[in-house]
Amino acid sequence: FLAAADGLGSIAIDTTQLNMSVTDPTAWATAMNNLGMVPVGLAGQQLVTDSICVPGFDPSLSMMTGITPINPMIPGMGLVPPPPPTDVPVVKEIIHCKSCTLFPPNPNLPPPSTRERPPGCKTVFVGGLPENATEEIIQEVFEQCGDITAIRKSKKNFCHIRFAEEFMVDKAIYLSGYRMRLGSSTDKKDSGRLHVDFAQARDDFYEWECKQRMLAREERHRRKMEEDRLRPPSPPAIMHYSEHEAALLAEKLKDDSKFSEAITVLLTWIERGEVNRRSANQFYSMVQSANSHVRRLMNEKAAHEQEMEQAKESFKNALTGILTQFEQIVAVFNASTRQKAWDHFSKAQRKNIDIWRKHSEELRNAHSEQLMGIRREEEMEMSDDDSGDNPTKKLRVDDSALAAQAYALKEENDSLRWQLDAYRNEVELLKQEKGQLFRTEESLTKDQQLQFLQQTMQGMQQQLLSIQEELNNKKSELEQAKEEQTHTQAMLKVLQEQLKSAKELAEINGHDESQANEINVLTVALVNQDREKNSEKRSPGLKSEKEALLIGIISTFLHVHPFGANIEYLWSYMQQLDSRISANEIEMLLMRLPRMFKQEFTGVGATLEKRWKFCAFEGIKTV
Repeated sequence: FLAAADGLGSIAIDTTQLNMSVTDPTAWATAMNNLGMVPVGLAGQQLVTDSICVPGFDPSLSMMTGITPINPMIPGMGLVPPPPPTDVPVVKEIIHCKSCTLFPPNPNLPPPSTRERPPGCKTVFVGGLPENATEEIIQEVFEQCGDITAIRKSKKNFCHIRFAEEFMVDKAIYLSGYRMRLGSSTDKKDSGRLHVDFAQARDDFYEWECKQRMLAREERHRRKMEEDRLRPPSPPAIMHYSEHEAALLAEKLKDDSKFSEAITVLLTWIERGEVNRRSANQFYSMVQSANSHVRRLMNEKAAHEQEMEQAKESFKNALTGILTQFEQIVAVFNASTRQKAWDHFSKAQRKNIDIWRKHSEELRNAHSEQLMGIRREEEMEMSDDDSGDNPTKKLRVDDSALAAQAYALKEENDSLRWQLDAYRNEVELLKQEKGQLFRTEESLTKDQQLQFLQQTMQGMQQQLLSIQEELNNKKSELEQAKEEQTHTQAMLKVLQEQLKSAKELAEINGHDESQANEINVLTVALVNQDREKNSEKRSPGLKSEKEALLIGIISTFLHVHPFGANIEYLWSYMQQLDSRISANEIEMLLMRLPRMFKQEFTGVGATLEKRWKFCAFEGIKTV
């Protein structure tokens, strides 16, 4: 083992922290017994007590029956207590398997990093495997974590392992950082440092989504059942109108116990529009039956009012008796506080008597105020009764046959008047419907024509406004052209007169032709100077520093393009410097400076193109 440990220099095992000698077979047996397994090929006694181990567990049973050895450090197996909290460092120990050995990482090193756990992860990525590791060896190592459903091994020393449950992945992550060695070989192909990490598999994500959908369905079903349980019951279905049902309903309307149900059905039928000329009399009789319950309801209200009056009277009498007893109790306390009896009580007794007396006086005053309020309300009611006569009270007190007959005649008169109004409304509706049938088509066509005319008027108004704007622009241009023409004609006349006078002077004085040529050049220079002055008058000066900067950039750009450039090309170049500038703004700036920039047309027909050129230097050359 020493030679093997020396051959693996990167294992970094600290023997002082493991508290055992690597070359001592007894130490290996101790470590394996602490893990609940018998070391393969080593003899040693089991150091873990029977109370911790599984009762009746035969260590050789794993070799005979093929039962996978159990690692008690893996949480949830039940051989040792749960793992300590995360803030307490976990000391990892050597794990022996049948075909390989797993050496723990250095505890002083930081824990191996892992990626974010995907939802429903059941697959792990295992990297750093020895080159000679086979699927059987990998299954032997990771079967201790749980049931393995699939192993996908690659040729580049890594594999993917899919477990049956999600918690098994946490057990496999525990093995990350271990140094794996096949047998006792010191060859590099037989050793490697394991890196276990979460893997993102489509099967895991699909199963997780299915599980989530199932939970969502269960939650929706539970909520639906809860809503159905809490939903108030639906009202009973109301039957359709027929003569037979109307006769039954008329009988129910006469019964006091079934009146509430029957009046609901009658209201529904009327709202549905079941009333017509044929059934109007039948509905009228049912409405009259409903009206007959008004007197019963008024009598019931009067009876309840009488009961309420009696209850008020009994409450007032009881309150008066309570108030009398409160007066007697207060009188007892007042008598106790007099000098004859007060001197014989102790200090504590006097204090209690004083507290009781104050409390009784407060309660007496409150009850007396309540009683006075009731009496004031009664007086106000009596004054109202004396000032005005209530017809309902007279009808209740004096229920004679004459009053009943007058009331019935009044109701019949009202019903006949309402029926007459209903017939008048029906006749008016029929007249309106007949008149609307003839007017609908004409109104539709008129509306369409009116809408079309309005649209055309709006279009013509817009066209008229645009034409007026163009006309104003043309007028201004024409006036400017006329002014320029008159000015140039006047200058031409003045120059011609100057030229004639100059020639005459030259002939008289006998000057040579060279002097005449100098006069012509001077004349041309004056004309050019005058043109420049006119152009300066026409073109306003620069408005801002930004325009001066733009002119400098455009001049440089067009100077290096001797054949000119169109406005789109120039605008695309300026967009790189200032994204807010527009092509129209550049073109207006070029048109304002005709001495520096000129516009030329190139091409024929469809290839006709407008190009701008830099012409400032040409003006200097001509001068």
